[in-house]
Amino acid sequence: MTLRNVPATTMQQMKFPDAPHGLKMACGENPKRVYGGKDRAPSTRMGNVAGYRQAFADAQDYRRQFEKYDLERTAYEQKKSKDGPPPVPPKRDLRLETLVGAMNGDILVHIHCYRADEMAVMLDLAREFGLQGGGLPPRRGGVQAGRPARAGRRLWRAVADWWGFKMEAFDAVWENIAFVDAAANGCAIVHSDSAEGIQRLNQEAAKAMARGQRAGLEIPPERAIRWLTSNAARALGIADRVGTLEPGKIADVVLWNRDPFSVYALADRVYLDGELVFDRMAPPREPASDFLLGQPTGGAR
Repeated sequence: MTLRNVPATTMQQMKFPDAPHGLKMACGENPKRVYGGKDRAPSTRMGNVAGYRQAFADAQDYRRQFEKYDLERTAYEQKKSKDGPPPVPPKRDLRLETLVGAMNGDILVHIHCYRADEMAVMLDLAREFGLQGGGLPPRRGGVQAGRPARAGRRLWRAVADWWGFKMEAFDAVWENIAFVDAAANGCAIVHSDSAEGIQRLNQEAAKAMARGQRAGLEIPPERAIRWLTSNAARALGIADRVGTLEPGKIADVVLWNRDPFSVYALADRVYLDGELVFDRMAPPREPASDFLLGQPTGGAR
């Protein structure tokens, strides 16, 4: 079955034409609290997983229907004498079509988890249905990511030291990013969906480095910088175009006045798509938009 124009669910589609689609999923406290508060299922962690498995099982059946239709259509078209009407395609279901895309690897899955047991269960789900992921799991929380990550399965990402803001975030592993980074096949990423936190990812990474070093892990700065750059690009499926300074790649570059992992570091210059957009020593200027990053500009902006 061919994926048909599934709407993009991640911002990189707007920035990078032909980048993989993304599907964000959540498990644990968030859906449990939301639906439980509405007296609807799922209202338990088991209910969350049961709902996921049933949805992907339905998608498997949907994919088989289209596979059967494709075979019948091919056989019909190859007949010299077209006796009878052509086969009728199954009715399209955009919800199931998206899940089929995830199972086929056309859509990268990013799963929001906090607890180690949830991460293990979601990895089981990924194995059962063949999900391909840029963040399997966790997407944002990952306060216990270090525990299952030692098994070195798939890609992981985590936050530095957020904890205690809801029940599932009380039992935190502050060394989680360092443990993920040390795991086989681990892909440690420091990121945030907070408007405040996203501005200080270098400091978040510095805290994670310090925690890892206290745990006895050697983490040089040139490795930790990957948590903010190449590893993030890898998880989004765009590492061939961004994430490292190489000829032919798109690069946004920040020049710091000292070690960027220092709390005292200031950005001296910022280049977006090759253009200087910030200079700390120069007068303020009108910011240039990078909304059409990678697209022909048709002249000066």
